[in-house]
Amino acid sequence: MAEESDLEKTEEPTGRRLEQAREKGQVPHSRELGTFLVLIVSASTLWMMGGWFMERSLDITRRAFTVESQYMHEPALMLPRLGELSWDALVVMSPLFGLLMVAAILPPFLLNAWVFSPTALVPDFNRLNPLSGLGRMFSWNSLMELGKAVLKASLVGGVAVFLIWGARDEIFGLLGEPVETGMAHAGRMVAFSFLMLVMTLALVVAADVPFQLWQYHNKLKMTKEEVKQEMKEMMGDPHVKGRIRSLQAQAARKRMKQAVPQADVIVNNPTHYSDALAYKAGMQAPKVLAKGVGEIALKIREIGAAHAVPTLEAPPLARALYKHADLEKEIPSGLYNAVAEVLAYIYQLAQWRQLGGAYPVPPRNLPVPPELVPEAV
Repeated sequence: MAEESDLEKTEEPTGRRLEQAREKGQVPHSRELGTFLVLIVSASTLWMMGGWFMERSLDITRRAFTVESQYMHEPALMLPRLGELSWDALVVMSPLFGLLMVAAILPPFLLNAWVFSPTALVPDFNRLNPLSGLGRMFSWNSLMELGKAVLKASLVGGVAVFLIWGARDEIFGLLGEPVETGMAHAGRMVAFSFLMLVMTLALVVAADVPFQLWQYHNKLKMTKEEVKQEMKEMMGDPHVKGRIRSLQAQAARKRMKQAVPQADVIVNNPTHYSDALAYKAGMQAPKVLAKGVGEIALKIREIGAAHAVPTLEAPPLARALYKHADLEKEIPSGLYNAVAEVLAYIYQLAQWRQLGGAYPVPPRNLPVPPELVPEAV
């Protein structure tokens, strides 16, 4: 049962899964939304600018059927005349064409599905397989598309019948109107009916868009095993991570071998902590060159001993430096006084080694603020 549950796609797609799908050109799309936008733009434009289109079109038609004598005697002028009329017709229809172009490219932006994927342009020869084609024809998705088409046809057909039945008196009344008046009246009726039919498609779009988004995310759902595998890939292979940690440790040991010999003093907590401090000319405050706990602390002491770096046992200061001081950074201001006493002792020790005399007394009870001293390990 556990294995079956791991193979079921019950998990929502992760951000990485969605991004990979977009890279392959797999994005949600709704044909109904695209059709609706193109039709509603067409209907609205014709409804608002129908008169203007009609006037300009009649003018172009009138000029096209008016044959002037010069064209009869010079047939070579007829082709430029045709080009001129075609250009005028294109200019007249350009507002409609421009709006239709915008409506055609707008649906992906509305669904947040605009993407350019070269992968989607690669031909998929598996789609030419007749068996795969039959499978798609009788798939659940095809049945849903069939049901949607039947519903759309029934809805649009029902509204069309309702509009025709409601306007039956006006339709028969067109027979008694003059030609120009009747054509204008018929044009308004057709434009209004077209607009109403297109508005009916809004109901289809309102149902189709959520369904397409749900279907898209449902197809990209993942099994629990896929989620685990993706997390492993994102976090990195354990063996690789172990190798990285090993290289980081080697680099840290190398830096420590180079830094500890340059220290002026190593402050120890005899059981666990060690901190290598340095204060050179030009520094505004002492810095921690190396610090560690456990085996690393022992290694710091070992390197320090090999290079004759003086040491001092000061458990509270050692723990405070390890906790609050960053490598290659100045120590916290709260530890200035304590470290100053340590450095003063180291300088006295260096003088004693050169000149002799009374052995300097190591500092005790260093002024380390209690709030900076962590609990001993």
